[in-house]
Amino acid sequence: MDQKMVNIKINGVPYKVKDGITIIEAARSVGINIPTLCYLKGINEIGACRICVVEVKGQKNLVASCVYPISEGMEIVTNSERVFRSRKHNLQLILSTHDNRCLACVQNGNCELQQICKEFGVDDVNLFDGEINQYEIDDSAAHMYRDNNKCILCRRCVAACSKWQGVSVIGPNERGFNTHIGCAFDQPLGEVACVGCGQCIVVCPTGAISEKDHTKQVWEAINDPDKYVIVQTAPSVRVTLGEAFEFPIGTNVEGKMVAALRRLGFTKVFDTDFAADMTIMEEAGEFLERIKNHGTLPLITSCSPGWIKYCEHNYPEFIQNLSSCKSPQQMFGAIAKTWYAEQNGIDPSKIYVVGVMPCTAKKFEITRPDQCSSGYPDVDAVLTTRELAHMIKRAGIDFKNLPSEEFDNPLGESSGAGVIFGATGGVMEAALRTATEMLTGKSSDEVNFMEVRGTEGVKEASYKVGNIEVNVAVASGLANAKKLLESVKSGEKNYHFIEIMACPGGCINGGGQPTQPSAVRNFVDVKSLRAMALYSDDMRKHIRKSHENPIVQQLYTTYFGSPGSHKAHKILHTSYVPRSKF
Repeated sequence: MDQKMVNIKINGVPYKVKDGITIIEAARSVGINIPTLCYLKGINEIGACRICVVEVKGQKNLVASCVYPISEGMEIVTNSERVFRSRKHNLQLILSTHDNRCLACVQNGNCELQQICKEFGVDDVNLFDGEINQYEIDDSAAHMYRDNNKCILCRRCVAACSKWQGVSVIGPNERGFNTHIGCAFDQPLGEVACVGCGQCIVVCPTGAISEKDHTKQVWEAINDPDKYVIVQTAPSVRVTLGEAFEFPIGTNVEGKMVAALRRLGFTKVFDTDFAADMTIMEEAGEFLERIKNHGTLPLITSCSPGWIKYCEHNYPEFIQNLSSCKSPQQMFGAIAKTWYAEQNGIDPSKIYVVGVMPCTAKKFEITRPDQCSSGYPDVDAVLTTRELAHMIKRAGIDFKNLPSEEFDNPLGESSGAGVIFGATGGVMEAALRTATEMLTGKSSDEVNFMEVRGTEGVKEASYKVGNIEVNVAVASGLANAKKLLESVKSGEKNYHFIEIMACPGGCINGGGQPTQPSAVRNFVDVKSLRAMALYSDDMRKHIRKSHENPIVQQLYTTYFGSPGSHKAHKILHTSYVPRSKF
């Protein structure tokens, strides 16, 4: 059924727009961008920052366009002197309590507040001199820090933590002038049930929240002649890194990324996709073992460290359901410091493994126990996609004009199944491509499991595999994971296999990915564009099933024996622990 249209005027020009939308949405639909610092469509529609105010004929006061609905015959002015004066005044008030040392800020040049101030000519930052609260930086968490001196109380981070993730470990404390964002009773972030997903970081319009920077230690390792520095890149990074260099969203820059990493000085440039293929071998084998021997079901994936920590805090009863497989990042590091080290006669203590990840929770993951198969940490440092972009820029590398180069072998060989790990449903689809053939013992031409694709929060499907009806489910975003787990606990749903990713949309929308301003995030389906790039890459691959990766086959033939073997368990698997809920 067609949606009703209404007639309105914006800045004197008549338009027909969809009924029931807000002024900010109506303006965007006709090519007019109204600035905002707090609005996040669907989760933070509170009209708090007052930067989006406009005039509406018949209304005495300016209205917040992000929460004001349109109606038939409405006349709106977005660019009057009164509107501009109000926006500028509000910006000046925000800056009156803001740490304005922009040159020292990680978001300098990529800050929404800075950009809007530039657009409105706000340079008199000391117009409203007076008392300013001073806050200590909270760097207690392994993955990020919070600097409330740069916070503008937009509450985007609070909304992301509560509504997207259902974690709710941060919120506004105190009232009035003393209001600030923090944990309950102002506990340090590292001492509460934060899962490290970083969704608060990617929505912050300033530099109040950011990941803990590992670039310094990576530079030191690269420049240490005694270290053999290996870098691995996660599946989704190749389709997001380009955004930091002004490529369109969803551009696959794999070849340029590899070339840049070589020019940064890494000894070997490998692909985490290879370890994703290994993960599928172990996980599919684990699934079949549980099916055949009436083990604990549903089996739940373990690739997302944010999800794992959430499970440990909130659903310890499901720990027995978790796959014991290490994540692809950790599995790669374990293989690099065991099999690869042995093959090349390298002392594993000399190997320094760097992961380039879309995920801030990976910084916590490398500190977990039971992640040191060689006797040394599987992975030594983690760079987010943003941090890699900073390193490339700092090195003066002209990313746009780099040639396209290929990963080093042998740990750069991967299948299409490994590529799609970066999108929600990708791990499930990759596992199905292999598990169906393991169950039936027959090769299949079916590689596309469309029912588990897409960026919806929860997806489910059933597949006939041999004589077994396999029920599967996929959830992304921890609020959606909670709904799914509750349906399993209540007995409402009965699944054999579940994939859960902490971040909405999966790794392509991870907390370590390039940030997009609200002007893009609110009106462009960023998740879908990035995911489509991964599926396109999968389609181009000659090999699309993990078990057909020749290097994976070689490892099992010459080193591990078979999926789930004693040696495989020792090197490629891990364990979990219940954690406090608070």
